[in-house]
Amino acid sequence: MAGASKSTKEKLKKVSTATIATCLFKKGLKNQFIQNVKPLKLGKPTMVGEAYTLRYIPAREDLNPISVFKDPKHLQRVAVEECPEGAVLVIDSRKDARAASAGSILATRLMKRGVAGLVTDGGFRDSAEIADLDMPSYHNRPSAPTNLTLHQAIAINEPIGCGDVAVFPGDILVGDDDGVMVIPGNIANEVADECLQMTLYEEFVFERVARGEAIIGLYPITDEQVILDFETWKKR
Repeated sequence: MAGASKSTKEKLKKVSTATIATCLFKKGLKNQFIQNVKPLKLGKPTMVGEAYTLRYIPAREDLNPISVFKDPKHLQRVAVEECPEGAVLVIDSRKDARAASAGSILATRLMKRGVAGLVTDGGFRDSAEIADLDMPSYHNRPSAPTNLTLHQAIAINEPIGCGDVAVFPGDILVGDDDGVMVIPGNIANEVADECLQMTLYEEFVFERVARGEAIIGLYPITDEQVILDFETWKKR
């Protein structure tokens, strides 16, 4: 995958998922926030990376015994070993957390390979251990049973649905304490630039509101004097 530039990624690490959501809404994209997925641990650095996808379907018992893990071509294992450095492994578990999407061993392998993050709309087993890894991870809730009891890995790096959001390989995922946003890969650069400017203005607004000023004319900006004040503030 070509991926976003290093510059774009660095810009996106400086903005919030809330700002990204507003920016995408202005562009007509209303459903880019992955639903019912939260970080295993709050306060970690912002996750930014290209989507590398793994899709599960409901397991069929005659095709999904525990012996399938002996196959070196098992797609869950292949995804872990092939997810590119700096990418985010995104798992379509059909919003079903009754069985785990992965556990701490696979998550640790991803971290050691330099993967930027791990996201599922299902659950992880060994969630406490994954939470302590030096890699952001997001799921619905903890889940102890092996994925084989309910999930059958069927495809890697194809379009998936995760938390009611379409995720295409190469889309950019940004995750913070609020959750995970999906940015279409073809507009990631312009979204990063716009969000930086939005973030700058939000800092200006926060200063004014913290001093006790009203938001009318300030947020959103409609007052000509506020526009002038903002330009002066930026120069400082």
